Amino acid sequence: MGEMESDEVIVEDSVDEKQEGVSQQELVGKKLSWNRLRRYDSLDIESRRIPGHRGHGYKGDDWSVILQLAFQSIGIVYGDIGTSPLYVYASTFTKGIEHEDDVLGVLSLIFYTLTLIPLVKYVLIVLRANDNGDGGTFALYSLICRYAKVGLTPSEQAEDREVSNFKLELPNERLKRASKIKSKLEKSRFAKYFLLFATMLGTSMVIGDGVLTPCISVLSAVGGIKQATSDMTQDMIVWISVGILVCLFMVQRFGTDKVGYSFAPIICVWFALIGGIGIYNFIKFDPTVVKAINPKYIVDYFRRNKKDAWISLGGVVMAITGTEALFADVGHFTVKSIQISMCCVTYPALILAYTGQASWLREHRLMVADTFYESIPKPLYWPMFGVAVAASIIASQAMISGTFSIIQQSLSLGCFPRVKITHTSTKYEGQVYVPEANYFLMLACIGVTLGFRSTTKIGNAYGIAVVFVMTLTSSFLVLIMVMIWKTNLLLVIAYVAIIGSVELIYLSSVLYKFDQGGYLPLAFALALMTIMFVWNDVYRRKYYYELEHKISPEKVKEIANDSRFCTVPGLAMFYSELVQGIPPIFKHYVSNIPALHSVLVLVSIKSLPISKVSVEERFLFRRVEPRELNIFRCVARYGYTDVRNEEEPFERILVEKLKEFIKDDFYLANVIMHHQNGGEPVEKDGEFSDNEEAKQLAAEEQKLNEALEREIKAVDNAWEAGVVHLVGENEVIASKGAGMGKRILINYAFNFLKKNLRQSDKVFDIPRKRLLKVGMTYEL
Repeated sequence: MGEMESDEVIVEDSVDEKQEGVSQQELVGKKLSWNRLRRYDSLDIESRRIPGHRGHGYKGDDWSVILQLAFQSIGIVYGDIGTSPLYVYASTFTKGIEHEDDVLGVLSLIFYTLTLIPLVKYVLIVLRANDNGDGGTFALYSLICRYAKVGLTPSEQAEDREVSNFKLELPNERLKRASKIKSKLEKSRFAKYFLLFATMLGTSMVIGDGVLTPCISVLSAVGGIKQATSDMTQDMIVWISVGILVCLFMVQRFGTDKVGYSFAPIICVWFALIGGIGIYNFIKFDPTVVKAINPKYIVDYFRRNKKDAWISLGGVVMAITGTEALFADVGHFTVKSIQISMCCVTYPALILAYTGQASWLREHRLMVADTFYESIPKPLYWPMFGVAVAASIIASQAMISGTFSIIQQSLSLGCFPRVKITHTSTKYEGQVYVPEANYFLMLACIGVTLGFRSTTKIGNAYGIAVVFVMTLTSSFLVLIMVMIWKTNLLLVIAYVAIIGSVELIYLSSVLYKFDQGGYLPLAFALALMTIMFVWNDVYRRKYYYELEHKISPEKVKEIANDSRFCTVPGLAMFYSELVQGIPPIFKHYVSNIPALHSVLVLVSIKSLPISKVSVEERFLFRRVEPRELNIFRCVARYGYTDVRNEEEPFERILVEKLKEFIKDDFYLANVIMHHQNGGEPVEKDGEFSDNEEAKQLAAEEQKLNEALEREIKAVDNAWEAGVVHLVGENEVIASKGAGMGKRILINYAFNFLKKNLRQSDKVFDIPRKRLLKVGMTYEL
């Protein structure tokens, strides 16, 4: 098929199984051979594309926009990592400082950890693995799914690979190694399940991180008031923290855009204050701590403290909590904006803060439990307390926003129950709000805060969630380096040896405190993975059932020839998830209601493993024979960050694209007619020869044009008569003779989730007055 202009939809028809479609623009004024018209007519195997589109992660190279987003990102992304100085030294030296050089050893650890993980790994490497501007565990998984066929639902189509955002820029070197790994992944069912489970685990851990971040940040900040007054009890601190958390989650509905602009100035003031106080303490107390840049002090620290030094790594890792938000939240901003804000503001301020606290600790070793507030100059105590509380509230925003993003991604890929996704910004793409997730996070945060009551146990849990996600990200990244980027093997080995080994050492340390609160994120992950597995497993079973029981073309012809059927004015949209045919629920519908609307469009909602699909590339059409039924199949393709209840008028756009399809369908029929009648009329002296064949062709062409006008008018009349949305509501039960495990999975677990979550019409934002649900029971 020739390339079409960027404002044209892809169209196919059912004229001949071995004819290739051509666009009007390509055919006009050209002599075409019949071989150029040959094509394979199947939604399963044709491959088409629309040129001229930028990747949809693209948000422009306008530096004013980039700098605005960089400013916003300070308020959204860095609140968590930025408030770590509140508790890092206290969490590291839980038993006090035994040797004065231990401070230098820990400062050196903090310096190299901050440099290697947030700066080198995430800002310079991981952000490059974004999926058209979106990040997170599912973004990495989607890249792998696009390169290798590792998806477990058989809904792939060849034409998907020609969508603009689907393409991967692949270098030509080191193909042999990449191809071998790709082949092994595609052939191994275990590898496919392992990748899916690893993705679910990473997603669950990030959500768990979104629960723990608000708890530890707010408790740490509010606890500082004890330094000013002895009247403040721990109970009062806990309840004040709970009140602050409730307020924080209540403002999420206003969206990342407004929240970011509100929070960014406060975090900027926070970074300026901790950096300035760091410089003050560095100059006043002990400027010699600068020698901690020598990693020898790390070696000496471990020699002196041995096992205690290894255990203390669980405190040091708190310095990089929230780093995953750099990647998870990149879809709310851009790669450049995150890189600018990190390198120019966050990283320098944190290094100065930790260096200043180390200088102060060299002379106040016995006060390590209250390092942050005690190291503040007295005149700045109350202003700093107010900013610290505000910054700790904002710290929670980073992982909350990241949680919304990854829930949206997992929902689109069939790995999460239906929840409502709301776009909160018309100015910036990717900024979303998930009401159900917001209330779940709020209740979980309140429960953790009231249950643990102190930052010590929460810190143990927090460390496991943070390092686990980082390790999973590194694992996926290595696979992408080898298989997709085809990075030099020596560089991959260097990455694993340096960054991978650092993360594994930290992971071993935080797992040591499993029984001291570390079990909490794993419990969260287990619960969430159970929900995700149940939903995904039954989702796939339903798809296979529909695939095996889809309606044959012969059955459609029987319906057309049945004298009982009558035609009802109007246009009906029949929704299903089956891509490769007509779902069995349609047969159930026509068996009970012997009437069809004058125009019927069988709409298949399909999610691609890419972030966004443009409206121009969204729809694929087919005509269902016989033509007089006016039944069409349509595949509506979405990316995992596209929101289906968006403000764009879905009905109107679909009808417009349908009419474009019909026009191209008739034009193709005209070209085929010319071929079957011996080719185009012969041109002679600038005029066509006046013969009977030419007259006959002209008459046939006139008939086709009249038929085209009638069909377009039929669609317009159906549109004016009204649109009805037919939604298949499938009840699923385990088949007779199924085992106990299968019955529990389908009859109880899945159906419990389905009954307590949103229905399809609410997710797709279908008007209730024009909605008709069609029920059918599937025995899986």
